[in-house]
Amino acid sequence: MEQSPALVWFRRDLRFEDHGALYHALKGHARVFCVFVFDTDILAALPKPEDRRVEFIWRSVKELDATLQAHGGGLTVLHGRATEEIPRIAKQLAVAAVYTNHDYEPQAIARDQAVAGSLAEQRIDFYTFKDQVIFEKDEILTQAGRPYTVFTHYKNAWLKKLDGFFLKAYPVEKYITHLAPLSVEQSMPSLESMGFRTTNLLQLGIQPGTSGARALLQDFQSRMVGYKDRRDFPAIKGVSYLSIHNRFGTISIRELARIAAAENNEGANIWLSELIWRDFYFNILYHFPHAAERSFKSEYAQLKFENDEYHFKAWCEARTGYPIIDAAMRQINQTGFMHNRLRMIVASFLMKDLLIDWRWGEKYFADHLNDFDLAANNGGWQWAASTGCDAQPYFRIFNPVTQSQKFDPDGKFIRRYVPELQGLSSAEIHAPWLARPMDIAAAGIVLGKHYPKPIVDHATMRVRALALFQVAKTSDPTQS
Repeated sequence: MEQSPALVWFRRDLRFEDHGALYHALKGHARVFCVFVFDTDILAALPKPEDRRVEFIWRSVKELDATLQAHGGGLTVLHGRATEEIPRIAKQLAVAAVYTNHDYEPQAIARDQAVAGSLAEQRIDFYTFKDQVIFEKDEILTQAGRPYTVFTHYKNAWLKKLDGFFLKAYPVEKYITHLAPLSVEQSMPSLESMGFRTTNLLQLGIQPGTSGARALLQDFQSRMVGYKDRRDFPAIKGVSYLSIHNRFGTISIRELARIAAAENNEGANIWLSELIWRDFYFNILYHFPHAAERSFKSEYAQLKFENDEYHFKAWCEARTGYPIIDAAMRQINQTGFMHNRLRMIVASFLMKDLLIDWRWGEKYFADHLNDFDLAANNGGWQWAASTGCDAQPYFRIFNPVTQSQKFDPDGKFIRRYVPELQGLSSAEIHAPWLARPMDIAAAGIVLGKHYPKPIVDHATMRVRALALFQVAKTSDPTQS
């Protein structure tokens, strides 16, 4: 047992229970301090002061601090550049080592390398641990020793390797007496002092912290058996809504995977597959960091997008004239959430109906999604754009009308977010421009005035999208 103290740096792991870095620090040191940094290198890039993610983090950090204090410790909360604040507080507390959990994003890796270098100059060790995934880095490789790029093969290898060891919780409570109290009294920075403001987070029913995650998990466990049949319909309560908690680590991924594996019914198995997709995208980003900036598939790196700014603005502002697209975009604009099925539909529409670079949409989601995660967001967009690994083939193009009819058959979701179309029948609401003029008039709607006409014709744009990809494939020198 090391008598000199250690410091645990919390990041996207805002919980006390089953925490990799915290466990290892407590096990190895008689005194353990805890810190969280509101990193200005990250905050400065956010587009507006009303950011639900910052408020979610702030409230989760506050709850984490209370939990640590209840166990004799506490959380020092700083506001500044993490590359400067962590070495500074480590020196101030005279710790022998800093413990934290792995991050797989290119910028985060660079940040950690910088911190490790600064700490080394002070002769302070820097240890990192796996925590936010079940399998990472080189733990799942092909027989040739390469990372998987096809999800089905990755999933099969993932399930084959899975056993109780990888789902076992870190027993943090076993060494809880090693938590050190706050060294100095300090007040947590307010949202306002950091340049942010309170949002409608709580009004939306989003409860931060581990307490919020536990409430959602308890609710979802009673519904998990029906996940397979209900997950694709945005008008009903079919998904777990845990994505924001996964993103910020207010609950352990091991606990979620353990529950799904134990349930072992059709719904739970499908949900476990979604958790495996999450690991898969972390794996892809780690091994192929270029995917964060450009197409994973080289043959599509030079796609000649039209990038019509008027069309992009109409997509952002929910003025496309396609009700399912506009309803989905209003959902993300008003709540910061978008149902996963809708994410696929609107991404396909932006890329293949409007011929706009998928990176424009990826950036919009990055700015607006409460659960934004670079690996999953990038992977999802490249899947829909057919530019990523194991992606939707380019010739499979979602028809927004038939997708709407299939997954919102009664138009309940559309009516919720596009109330001006409430007067239309369930048959008419998916494509108002095809309704009979007398029915449109009876609903009190004038297309182009109360609701826009379609900004593009899907059939026409489908042909152009196919040509876009075919030209890219034939012009790629690696394909000759």
